[in-house]
Amino acid sequence: QVQLVESGGGLVQPGGSLRLSCAASGFTVRGNGMYWLRQAPGKEREGIASIDSDGRTAYYADSVRGRFTVSRDHSKSTVHLQMNNLNSEDTALYHCAKDRLGEIRGEGTLVTVSA
Repeated sequence: QVQLVESGGGLVQPGGSLRLSCAASGFTVRGNGMYWLRQAPGKEREGIASIDSDGRTAYYADSVRGRFTVSRDHSKSTVHLQMNNLNSEDTALYHCAKDRLGEIRGEGTLVTVSA
């Protein structure tokens, strides 16, 4: 059974940082690219970052490039998303997923950026 459990969300002030984590199990995590998506209130879900199975190549959406960094820890089957210089537009429910469209994803962790 595939399980993806996100953690690390919370309330942060503009300009602040958060580090999200995703614990994955139930499939060959090491051999799978991993994805981060988010859904802001009233908006469609969007893919924001991904990392290949080797952890060598990452992709970022324009909206987060230069501020967010995705990484993975094979030994712990964990994927992280370091988020810096957060702003109000980053407020969203953040999911990790094992597919690009997010059809197989965790329940998410809420990030709220507010003063």
